[in-house]
Amino acid sequence: MRLQLEVAYHGGSLNGWQSQACGNTVQDHLERAFSALCPGFVSVQGAGRTDAGVHAEAQSAHADVPPDRMTPREWILALNAHLPETIRIMKIREVSDDFHARFSAKGKIYRYTVWNAPAMHPLIKDRAWHVPGELDLQKLQSACALFTGTHDFAAFSLKRSEGSEMTVRTITSIECEKSDERLELTFEGEGFLYKMVRILSAAAVRHASGRVDLDELASQLQKASPAFNQSAPAAGLCLQRVIY
Repeated sequence: MRLQLEVAYHGGSLNGWQSQACGNTVQDHLERAFSALCPGFVSVQGAGRTDAGVHAEAQSAHADVPPDRMTPREWILALNAHLPETIRIMKIREVSDDFHARFSAKGKIYRYTVWNAPAMHPLIKDRAWHVPGELDLQKLQSACALFTGTHDFAAFSLKRSEGSEMTVRTITSIECEKSDERLELTFEGEGFLYKMVRILSAAAVRHASGRVDLDELASQLQKASPAFNQSAPAAGLCLQRVIY
């Protein structure tokens, strides 16, 4: 029986999503929780990787378990009892065997949060990027408009390996919302390259602060290799939802 999981996690103390030797990733914790409840190893496949320090409100994953063992509600309660407080399974549903958390996904929504004030609020110190200087909201929106659409984002991403990678991606929308000191950039797209959202967020903020011209960003967008070398901190990024 295949289960789809909706997983929320606070990434501050975690080493990202994908399994590592340290054993302190979301995938590692989930697979250990399943192992405590099922005979043998249960592989948990996620919709995508998030880096160390990045959060998720609704990451999607799937796992194959013995049939008729528990109801979805019972699975939620049992698995959460074996997970650290920083990781919680919020929803579980039974899906068909051809569902795949990664390959069935049509897109993702990420939100990047900036705290734009002289002092960082201590209650969100690990959930936002502190930018104390003034930001021009109109310039921020102009940068977001530049990045929206289908582009080769090689200049605004990092390579995970030495092999070739398709770097053309489509960003459906980038919404800018400001409420007092909190500034949020919401990215929706078919898929994102390694550190792409964090690098684009840094580029938009640098333009809004007057440190880089829009023409320069447009010029860099035409380059076929990494050109913008600043990445916004991981703490401000959250995977909001996976679209199916």
